[in-house]
Amino acid sequence: MPELNLEGLVHVYREGGVREGGVRAVDGVDLRIGPGERLAIIGQNGSGKSTLVRHLNGLLRPTAGRVLVDGVDAARMTVAQLARSIGLVFQDPDRQIFAGSVLAEVEYGPRNLGHRGQKLRSAVETALAAVGLEREARTNPYDLGASRRKLLALASVLAMETAVLVLDEPTTGQDERGVERVRAVIEDAHRDGRTVIAISHDMRFVAEGFERIVVMHAGRIVLDGSPEQVFRRDSWSTLESTFLEPPLPAVIGERLGLGSTPTDASLIRALAQSSA
Repeated sequence: MPELNLEGLVHVYREGGVREGGVRAVDGVDLRIGPGERLAIIGQNGSGKSTLVRHLNGLLRPTAGRVLVDGVDAARMTVAQLARSIGLVFQDPDRQIFAGSVLAEVEYGPRNLGHRGQKLRSAVETALAAVGLEREARTNPYDLGASRRKLLALASVLAMETAVLVLDEPTTGQDERGVERVRAVIEDAHRDGRTVIAISHDMRFVAEGFERIVVMHAGRIVLDGSPEQVFRRDSWSTLESTFLEPPLPAVIGERLGLGSTPTDASLIRALAQSSA
């Protein structure tokens, strides 16, 4: 499984192709992501989250700094080469889906990686089952609702069986069942030793499903730690500056003097210990 290193990463969106000025979307980010980590990236809209992750698979290239994939500069690699190890699910599935059937959509990635025969069928069937679309193989993707198209985009990347899975707002628009499917996908990937990176505005989802959280503001990292560290009382002012709020269990735990309790489970444990 690859280690990912961002060193002094800067990305400037140039306006009209001009060489000077533009929008500095990522501003000197240093970040190491170890093999098998579950990392969530949070922050307000425009903080640089999506811009950052699109450097991991080469969809964007650094204005300055570099991205290393297992010590190799990603600038030396094509998007196709990077796609063999890093799969990215877009926030908007309609920017990713293009095939005429669910089956063709999910087959496309692994087929282009050279998968054939039983290996291809197994990858596709497993991916479709993971998102609950196994009965929709012949369906046109645009006959699915928006939330199910989002799950289809996830399946199309899952079928590629990449070592790194990057999810941009995977729970947006999902009902409770859809969110649980996404959680299960992340848990399965983690058990397989894969790295999972997710962008999300859902603080409960982040606190419960990830072991490390990075908070971005104005293109920079302002917090980096475990859910207990990022959502504890002394981090709240930094969260507030990024227009984020800690999850409800963290607030309740603080008010009851129980320490940092960012999840329902950690709050219940703290309550049980306090009453023992």
